[in-house]
Amino acid sequence: MKVSEKDVLYVADLANLELTPEERARMVRDLNSILEYVDRLNQLDTDGVSPMAQVSDRYGAPEKEGTAKFEYAMRADELGGCLDHKLALANAPESDGIFFKVPKVIER
Repeated sequence: MKVSEKDVLYVADLANLELTPEERARMVRDLNSILEYVDRLNQLDTDGVSPMAQVSDRYGAPEKEGTAKFEYAMRADELGGCLDHKLALANAPESDGIFFKVPKVIER
């Protein structure tokens, strides 16, 4: 599969980006280069190659002993108190009494 300039323009439009002709050409070249490299990697025989380790040696295997390095990321979720609705709106620069009012940021 090859990326065309039409594909780049479509994605740029979705991202609301304006690309110069030089940027479009570079993007087509770079994306096709990445896809060619991934295709080369897909041709490798990886049978018999064990999966790589995760960032934490405990990730996905709670029965394993792991280091304390990532213990903070494994904490249990705990329900906490919520900020009162009226108090939250009182801190807003602008509100309609129910929702925060914010400036429009997407122009289309």
